[in-house]
Amino acid sequence: MAVWNTLRTGGGACEECILILLIIAFCTILTGCVSSSEKTASEYIRSENIKGEEDDTVQTGIYQSGRIPEEIELIPDGYVEPCDHPGNLEKLTYKTWESFSYEKHSQQLTKDAWVYLPYGYDPDQKYNIFYLSHGGWSNETTIMGTDTNPNSFKNVIDHAIEDGKMRPMILVMVTYNNTDGHDSWDYSLAIKLTDQFHNELVNDIIPAIEGKYSTYAADTSKEALIASRGHRGFGGFSMGSVNTWCTFRYAMDYFRYFMPMSGNYGADGGYMAEMVKNQGYTADDFFVLSMSGPDDFAYSGIKSQIESMAANDMFTYGDTEAEGNLAWREMAGFQHGPEASDLYTYNGLQFFWNGEAEDTGETDGTKSMEYTKDSLITDVMAAPSFGDYGRLIFPADSGYYSGNTLGDLRLTWYSNIQPDKTVEIVNFMKSHAEAGDTIFYDIYTDAEKKADPDKVDTGLFFFRGNPGEKFAICNAGGGFAYVGAMHDSFPHALELSKKGYNAFALIYRPGAQTACEDLARAIAFIHEHADELQVDVSDYSLWGGSAGARMAAWLGFYGTESFGEKAYPRPAAVIMQYTGLSEVYGNEPPTYNCVGTSDGIASYRTMQARIDAIKANGTDAEIEVFQGLSHGFGLATGTVAEGWLDNAIAFWERNMKK
Repeated sequence: MAVWNTLRTGGGACEECILILLIIAFCTILTGCVSSSEKTASEYIRSENIKGEEDDTVQTGIYQSGRIPEEIELIPDGYVEPCDHPGNLEKLTYKTWESFSYEKHSQQLTKDAWVYLPYGYDPDQKYNIFYLSHGGWSNETTIMGTDTNPNSFKNVIDHAIEDGKMRPMILVMVTYNNTDGHDSWDYSLAIKLTDQFHNELVNDIIPAIEGKYSTYAADTSKEALIASRGHRGFGGFSMGSVNTWCTFRYAMDYFRYFMPMSGNYGADGGYMAEMVKNQGYTADDFFVLSMSGPDDFAYSGIKSQIESMAANDMFTYGDTEAEGNLAWREMAGFQHGPEASDLYTYNGLQFFWNGEAEDTGETDGTKSMEYTKDSLITDVMAAPSFGDYGRLIFPADSGYYSGNTLGDLRLTWYSNIQPDKTVEIVNFMKSHAEAGDTIFYDIYTDAEKKADPDKVDTGLFFFRGNPGEKFAICNAGGGFAYVGAMHDSFPHALELSKKGYNAFALIYRPGAQTACEDLARAIAFIHEHADELQVDVSDYSLWGGSAGARMAAWLGFYGTESFGEKAYPRPAAVIMQYTGLSEVYGNEPPTYNCVGTSDGIASYRTMQARIDAIKANGTDAEIEVFQGLSHGFGLATGTVAEGWLDNAIAFWERNMKK
């Protein structure tokens, strides 16, 4: 949170900043002060920054899961027959210890797991991995069979992947049987074995499997396996469902996704919530998809458990991760047996990691997928292709945005965010980053950032246009409390790049003074690195909305020399949206303004008066006032203001001297 002094000289106060400050004061019971100052630029644009607590709960994982269909789908006719592109089954033998004395290592065992590799498995590509547990009277060969004797369910999975219903993934069929292949026949013994199985799972099975096959784990160290939990799931039917609940209880460090089917844990929602809390996790850190049916003798038990969980604050029903962390589906007509197990597993595996739309190529051996409106914001921020700067795509202070996915992103004071544009922007960034283009530039040195840690959260996102073309810097609003780039500068920069211009979006330190210092540094940086950036520094333009528009105007008439940099040429044009700046000194650059008549933060009358005053001084100036629009309309797609950006570009172009 930032509270600033709105200091001014000879003109109107920062109306939108004052109004926003009052809103903050009312809604969050904070207090700020407004004072006066002498007529120097630095005193006029002074601010005090008060930072909130950092949010360090970034989820691991690039691919989030999709939307669960409303109804369970029957396995299509023909899926039980072999397909044209089958996967392979491989047996992996590993060493472990007898379950009940596992920690004493008193009796070593040799056991097998069966591993399904999708058609075209490539060890240079990373795969999500799902572990499946059998039920009673079964073993590790029950679910899919063996390499020499695969069963029909293996064919079902082959078809699902071949038809694009299911993302290619590695499946691992494990057994909780201990020293005897008939352990699972004894219900009482099986309950005890599933309660102990997590020791073998995390210490022996996962390292053996993921040390051989290509998953998202960088290596088999505990740290690497935990870091890749977002790409790992566990599920099972009947006693395998009980095994899934035990894994949920003991091993959330290693798994984000759980699929218990027709088997309950005999616990209420409060107890299940404590399981999560005891492992140090929150409601945002897992997803449970559970299934059964009214003709199944286990139905009432598992449904009652799910309903009890849903009544607890830890769990929320949702068909995507953005909506909740608990989903329930049921299917009539199937009793407790292999047909139900196959049906539920086939449906469930189509959900996990199936949230993206299409391939966009490969980078570093990893098949990269386009983001969609269902993609998690945390996954974008943590994407390897963005490195450390991914966190700056969204406000550095997480208190100013909400929503889990790109589609439900909300920014404080902005109500016109367009999800399709958000998705387009992050995919534009991603594709250029993966192609080897530099899309983010630090404007401060490491020494400068060490001396002032706030400078760590600054930089320029580059939306590259034609080599050698002129450049623009776009500055987002946010009341000098945060940087709303995804709505108020990234879209503008992207559209400018489509027109051939080289566009930069500045991520600055909140606070009017620091914001202007950062903009001055950005102007200096681009001039100093013009050859490297391949930009024409003559006749550049400064763009901004709300607080960002003030920055553009202030740099336009105060100049870079007023903010700690040497003097660089003033912009050929300043493009301003919805800000109530009123002061006019006679040395303003050509200025374009646009605003709506229903803007309750920036008065269109104030903006009109300023444009009239600039024109009276003999400087080119223009304003467009749009009937009925409120504050923060951005690109204004689908509104009466659509096309204003083209008019602003034409204004800039007519004021170019070269």
